[in-house]
Amino acid sequence: MGNLIKVQDMCKIYNPGENEVRALDHVSLEIDQGEFVAIIGHSGSGKSTLMNMLGCLDVPTSGSYYLNGKDVSSLKDNQLSEIRNQEIGFIFQGFNLIANLNAVENVELPLIYRGIGRSERNKMAKEALKKVGLEKRMHHKPSEMSGGQQQRVAIARAIAAEPPVILADEPTGNLDSASTQEIMDILKGLHRGGRSVILITHDSEIAEQAKRVVRILDGKIVEDYYNKEKRKEKAEETGYEK
Repeated sequence: MGNLIKVQDMCKIYNPGENEVRALDHVSLEIDQGEFVAIIGHSGSGKSTLMNMLGCLDVPTSGSYYLNGKDVSSLKDNQLSEIRNQEIGFIFQGFNLIANLNAVENVELPLIYRGIGRSERNKMAKEALKKVGLEKRMHHKPSEMSGGQQQRVAIARAIAAEPPVILADEPTGNLDSASTQEIMDILKGLHRGGRSVILITHDSEIAEQAKRVVRILDGKIVEDYYNKEKRKEKAEETGYEK
């Protein structure tokens, strides 16, 4: 599989000059299509800034970012908006659901902006909700659902248009342990189904459920490794273990 994401020598500097803050300090990273990668770091490590770059929510001060072979690091706001709409499904810690809309309507909302007709987007929304196990809650509003169910609606919204990249920013941060595992199981299922999943987290137990872990500290990548399960698979394929 080819590169989905290729970041080269990326810097993000706030307040350039004497009091500058290097949120990202010459970061280089490659992620292949179909990978499940966790980016982990404490508050202030640079992980949220990196997520903003990967999600085309911001542009770097210097360096390059290729998404599906296209250099998106110097695009204008309207071009970045189009990339986000077409290429990336976002899942956030805050569910960002519209309170007066039911589950189907919440999932349909971004499909409206893509110009998809009413009957087609309704079908796509219902299929996405079935994938996250909410076929019996489609007409419930957020206030009628648990936190875990609301996050599943948010995941359905992210995957309804089948974007190549799922970018999940602390998706379990507001959930109890049972709901957390439900959400992680859904993300693993999406990965098994061929989606590329990038998970941003501060929690090492969550990160270790991904196939690959990238650790960031003070704006630099300090670790990049495959987890034990993946290393075991590689050992079986090659006949030896690193």
